Amino acid sequence: MSEQKTGRLYGVGLGPGDPALMTVRAVEIIAEADVIAYHSARHGRSIARSIAAKHIRADHVEEPLVYPVTTETTDHPGGYRGAMEEFYAEAAARLAAHLDAGRTVAVLAEGDPLFYGSYMHMHKRLADRYPTEVIPGVTSVSAAAARLGTPLVEGEEVLTILPGTLPQEELTARLAATDAAVVMKLGRTFPAVRGAFEASGRLPEARYVERATMAGERVGDLAEVDPDSVPYFAVAVLPSRIGVPRPEGAPEGGEVAVVGTGPAGPLWLTPETRGALAAADDLVGYTTYLDRVPVRPGQVRHGSDNKVESERAEFALDLARRGRRVAVVSGGDPGVFAMATAVLEVASQDEYAQVPVRVLPGVTAANAAAARAGAPLGHDYATISLSDRLKPWEVIAERLRAAATADLVLALYNPGSRSRTWQVGKARDLLLEHRSPDTPVVLGRDVGGPAENVRTVRLADLDPAEVDMRTILLVGSSQTRWVKRGAGQQIVWTPRRYPEG
Repeated sequence: MSEQKTGRLYGVGLGPGDPALMTVRAVEIIAEADVIAYHSARHGRSIARSIAAKHIRADHVEEPLVYPVTTETTDHPGGYRGAMEEFYAEAAARLAAHLDAGRTVAVLAEGDPLFYGSYMHMHKRLADRYPTEVIPGVTSVSAAAARLGTPLVEGEEVLTILPGTLPQEELTARLAATDAAVVMKLGRTFPAVRGAFEASGRLPEARYVERATMAGERVGDLAEVDPDSVPYFAVAVLPSRIGVPRPEGAPEGGEVAVVGTGPAGPLWLTPETRGALAAADDLVGYTTYLDRVPVRPGQVRHGSDNKVESERAEFALDLARRGRRVAVVSGGDPGVFAMATAVLEVASQDEYAQVPVRVLPGVTAANAAAARAGAPLGHDYATISLSDRLKPWEVIAERLRAAATADLVLALYNPGSRSRTWQVGKARDLLLEHRSPDTPVVLGRDVGGPAENVRTVRLADLDPAEVDMRTILLVGSSQTRWVKRGAGQQIVWTPRRYPEG
């Protein structure tokens, strides 16, 4: 007597709703299947079944997988998650019984089975035990873009797909940072989703698509949608920005956003900064910092030398006065020895009084180097630039003495360059009058970049020849600790508690 073969499991993507958008392969699998399974709420109506209805025969065995709970509360001891886990286990057992009997099972799924689909819960529980095939389907994202008739993403733009169930602050950050987006699972989440679009400054661009390709389809501007009318099967869309005029309702006129890119590349950007860079018509900055920003079609880049800060600020403000959205790009944090001061100084003149200026923070070189070393800035610290290009060395020396006398950790910016080679040695000698020769000094060079080198030396061993303009120095206080750990790791930290007396 031959051994009975197990059945085959199919996850069948049905597309966004219109039966005409089902793939040929989906129709073939439904025709071949012995069992047709589909999810539904307790009212028994299944959108998936309604899409495939004309392909379901009377001789098909139907397995409705009815959710025990959707949006309502539950008295299950494990709460909503516990109720759903129990349901998925029970549903998988029912399908496994058919598969063990040699029957082919097709689980119907709206859209694509593995894209926010309920089928995936069956797949995770059964695919390692039975022969399985997934039939992809047209997603609601693609259907919404088609119905809007607007490119979703183009070129190097990034598309972010978000569930509307995320916290509003998280949605805001992600919407601010991306080029294009689709937010799914609306319904009850719509007020928070709309609030996130508004808080991120993207509401004027946002579109709304409800029941794409289905009966009752609705398309419009997100800002005009009545929150009480939004069903679960609706999406909010931020389409491509490329070649699109500024949307009606967006702020009129230009502005200047001074942005900090952090110490290196994209990993150090904040979501707010990403959004400002993406939205800008013009980028203005030192060429080295502009090179960290991805090239976007339609944006104009204005690179310049590092020593023309006032001219660069005036140029940016003139562009904004002509209605351009300008991002002035700065390394690190724009307010720490960087471009924010230059822009605000020029912006304070009467002729630029009506030009909006925003300063967006970035990760500073001191914070980046400190994180790599451990926590040397864990207590009070002072930040001093060793550059005497804009202030006399006597002022720098006086401030170093004051900070050293106060036993502050020091973050020393701009320590040296090709034209400034003696300042580090002078600063070291001055600090040795107040600090132990064993005081740890963190040298952070090109932190976050391809040539990153972070190491710690004794203050007495600090060699000016090993310090350049791309290096920041973190000089410990009397309390700063320098410890070797396992695997050769060295850490530097300053305790938060300072000894009494």
